[in-house]
Amino acid sequence: MGKRKFNDEEVREILEEHQAGATVSEVCHRHGISQPTFYRWQSSQLKGSEFDARRMKALEQENQKLKKLLAEAMLTAATLSEMLEKTSR
Repeated sequence: MGKRKFNDEEVREILEEHQAGATVSEVCHRHGISQPTFYRWQSSQLKGSEFDARRMKALEQENQKLKKLLAEAMLTAATLSEMLEKTSR
């Protein structure tokens, strides 16, 4: 396997250049890549975004559960400290 010519950020910039209005052949010629490579990058970028969306949704759900647990723990701590104040007087 050869060394990668473009890193992930460069690939993303090349794909954005196409989205800005340049044709595929212009972009490929300018950067010295083949059209199949461009389309492979585009396909993998789309698959990655679908994965990111699912992962983001799962992380948001986990975040909501953790916020709920934190709120319950803080409420319990506040209740216990009030009870401790009353008993220490």
